Amino acid sequence: MAVSSRGLYLRVGILILVGLGVGVGFVLFFTAGKLGRNTQTFETYIRESVQGLSVGTAVRFRGVQLGEVREINLVAAEYAPPPGAFSSAYQRVIVRFALDLSRLREQADVERAVEFGLRARLASTGITGVGYLELDFVDAERFPVEEPPWQPSYPVIPAIASTISQVTTVAEQLAQRISNLPIEAILADMAGLLTDLRRQVNDGEVAQASRAARETLQTLQRTVSELNLPALSTELRGTVADARALINGREVRGTVQNANRALEQIQQGMQRLPAAVAQVETAARAINNLVGDVNVDLTPTLRDLRATSGNLRDTTEMLRRSPGAAVLAPPPPPPAWTRERR
Repeated sequence: MAVSSRGLYLRVGILILVGLGVGVGFVLFFTAGKLGRNTQTFETYIRESVQGLSVGTAVRFRGVQLGEVREINLVAAEYAPPPGAFSSAYQRVIVRFALDLSRLREQADVERAVEFGLRARLASTGITGVGYLELDFVDAERFPVEEPPWQPSYPVIPAIASTISQVTTVAEQLAQRISNLPIEAILADMAGLLTDLRRQVNDGEVAQASRAARETLQTLQRTVSELNLPALSTELRGTVADARALINGREVRGTVQNANRALEQIQQGMQRLPAAVAQVETAARAINNLVGDVNVDLTPTLRDLRATSGNLRDTTEMLRRSPGAAVLAPPPPPPAWTRERR
């Protein structure tokens, strides 16, 4: 009896130890990779639907998992909106997630990264795949940071619309613009344009231009057909042959040779022209010198002739006034040199 009780206790103890081992295994399995990590919690606010996102969903940076989602809730449930006020900011979804900072080489400066364009957005592994939260750098000027009207409990990484949401928004805007277009007016204008075009083609300027072009083409065809092209070609060929014979004839060659000789003589004359110009310049200088010498020799003679002409004029004037004075007047006094001799 004592031996049987001991065996029972042994089996119960072994069963208890196996259960504890299985429990510890489950705990280690579900907490594998989560214990002993340097994690920090952040939060972001998403405007669109977070369907497909759940607690425990991975947070990835360009495909590399850096953390997981810890909490998903409405902003209005976490931060009470002011009474009587309605703001679209409180209609967002708050997502809190933890990042494993030990995966980074250095201490992360999240605020500076946000200034450089670090943003969070929803993503999926495929068109209908599992969703996750993606972190990436975008254009900070295109997606500026919006300050929330409450005091966040954790550091904030701003969120932007997902790629699917952006495509959907663009498609909705395009559809809205298309719906705002005056389709009926555009169709009416197109119908009127087609009517005018048909009228122009049948009876308008286009039809007249088409008929004129057709008549011109017919006239051209008739003119070409009326021309005797074989005879014209034969005459043109004969003219070319005559021109070639004329160019190769003796008279043309002689004329060309005479022209060449004339050009050579002109070139020789041009070569002798500087010497002839120098001779002409020398003769001109000699003539100038001769004229200068003649002027020097003739100047006293001309002066004496001028004095003699003046004396004759005075004598003539005196004889005109008193003709007898030349006969009855006393002789002029002798010159001074005769008196000096005496």
